[in-house]
Amino acid sequence: MEKDTPGWTLAELAELLGGVVAGHPNHIVRRPVPAESDDPEGIAFCESEPYLEKAHVHGVGALILPHTMFSHLKPTIHVEHPRVAFGKLLAMSRRPLPIQPGIHPTAVVDPDAEVDESAFIGAYVVVEQGARVGAKAKIFPHCYVGENCTVGDGAVLYPQVVLYQDVSVGARTVLHSGVVLGADGFGFIWDGKQQVKVPQVGQVAIGDDAEIGANTTIDRATAGATSVGQGTKLDNLIQIGHNVTIGENTVIASQTGVSGSTKIGSRVTMGGQCAIGDHITIVDDVIFGGHSGTSQDILERGAYFGMPAKPAAEGLKTYMTLPRLPEILSRVRHLERRLAELEKKGE
Repeated sequence: MEKDTPGWTLAELAELLGGVVAGHPNHIVRRPVPAESDDPEGIAFCESEPYLEKAHVHGVGALILPHTMFSHLKPTIHVEHPRVAFGKLLAMSRRPLPIQPGIHPTAVVDPDAEVDESAFIGAYVVVEQGARVGAKAKIFPHCYVGENCTVGDGAVLYPQVVLYQDVSVGARTVLHSGVVLGADGFGFIWDGKQQVKVPQVGQVAIGDDAEIGANTTIDRATAGATSVGQGTKLDNLIQIGHNVTIGENTVIASQTGVSGSTKIGSRVTMGGQCAIGDHITIVDDVIFGGHSGTSQDILERGAYFGMPAKPAAEGLKTYMTLPRLPEILSRVRHLERRLAELEKKGE
């Protein structure tokens, strides 16, 4: 069950969102909700008529609308950009996870670790020898900060994040629950009898203002560093292999896998379930549609789609053709039989 915010009158909320009230300025709203909600103290946003119609048949208490749309059934706030206004409301309604300043008495901090006095260290956290935790960093319960790891100023590690060894996390970077940074890269050599493990002794380096989603894993380099650039955002359930380099402000969606030693540029966008081969280069400003993949370099910026990925128009055309392949094959075989019959008659 959602917890209540203190709530606002519609007039108060309109002032905060830069909007104008239409009807019932004293109506109380307490939380953002979807358009199909039946919450009388909730407020939803609608950018199109279908969503407005959906809101009208449900019990949502109030609406955020653009200036070009109107509701005669519910009190509203009119704004220039409803989605932006709703985003502000979401930020205002967000409740941070509870954590107390200082070091919790159950935490284990090595005497040779450096923890800034303004940092937050939760229950049962372990901070190993040589680790450094920056100013106002928040490390929630049951996290492990390994030997010689660095957690930057204002970084946030949610519960059960694991940093193995020699991992650096930039300032204000957010690691969600279950993130594992610095596990061994997947390196083995067949010696004629068995798979022999290749030692993995490198590092992981995460830039400032990055965000890494729950249960995403980034392997340590065999040697050198696996790196993720400033401002890059990784979704949940992503695997980044050893010695991968990802540039700045790149966005990668869930269930994508990036194989070892691949270089991904800045401002790249990848949809969900992409598959990226090893030892390849993807330049800046490339967009991959979901379910796309490549084992070849992508050296020209632009949009790509398919498996293997092709320029988007070509890839979509191929994708749309695939369901027709049985029909096309049947027609080809029919034409081959007809041609054989005609050739036989002409002999």
